[in-house]
Amino acid sequence: MTTSQRLTPAQAFDALYAFCAPALVRQTYLLTGRRELAREAVERAFQLAWQRWPEVARDRDPGGWVRAVAYDLALSPWHRFRPRYRSPEPPPADPADRALLHALLDLPPAYRRTLVLYDGVGLDLPETAAETEASTPATAGRLIRAREALAAHMPELADPAELHRRLLVLGSTERLRASRPPAVRTDGERRNVFWTHAAIAFTVAIIGATALTLQTAPTRYEAPIAPAQAVRGVPPPAALGPLSREEQALRTKLHQADTSGPERLVPETR
Repeated sequence: MTTSQRLTPAQAFDALYAFCAPALVRQTYLLTGRRELAREAVERAFQLAWQRWPEVARDRDPGGWVRAVAYDLALSPWHRFRPRYRSPEPPPADPADRALLHALLDLPPAYRRTLVLYDGVGLDLPETAAETEASTPATAGRLIRAREALAAHMPELADPAELHRRLLVLGSTERLRASRPPAVRTDGERRNVFWTHAAIAFTVAIIGATALTLQTAPTRYEAPIAPAQAVRGVPPPAALGPLSREEQALRTKLHQADTSGPERLVPETR
């Protein structure tokens, strides 16, 4: 392929999205039993892939990279605290599909993910173990127990071929649609801009708070002022009141007394 025929990053991303997104939405629906959550998880996974596109484009399996992220997002335990996902969605119309989905959701998330990857997607055991970050023996044990649990509810699913067919039918009968690739890229870029601005604003706030602290903080040690305490042992001041007879007589006597005496004690008139 010549240089002029190479795809641009946006074209390569759109091609990957168009090829993988519809199947991923059906797979995440099998994991969650929620149509809106399945679509949201896949779109968010592709947004993260677009943010890290140079890394994803060089990956030996870009579709597997997106699938692993989508599964992680779909099985996140934090969804239970979101109001929009607290109420159950309408189940499938077909009774057999409804029973299969109920049996799938009764499995532990790790067992459910292993079953969907192996019997739904068609990965082999080592690939399933690598994607679920488990050893091959542990993955085999999860797969066996998941199959046994499904067969206990629906004996016809003991046949792996029938189980594979029923998983495909369950994911295909639901009306699961993914958004258009340009919309996913635009939403991802808008999210990047928002978080970039938020990080810049947070950094500016930290710098401003640091500068204010440097300007207002004391440059030398100032001993704290001791708390006030009541002084004990000092009699309270006497309140002014009417003079007694003795005090009145003394005042009259002082007023009538001769003011002559040593000159230094007599004020001079001018």
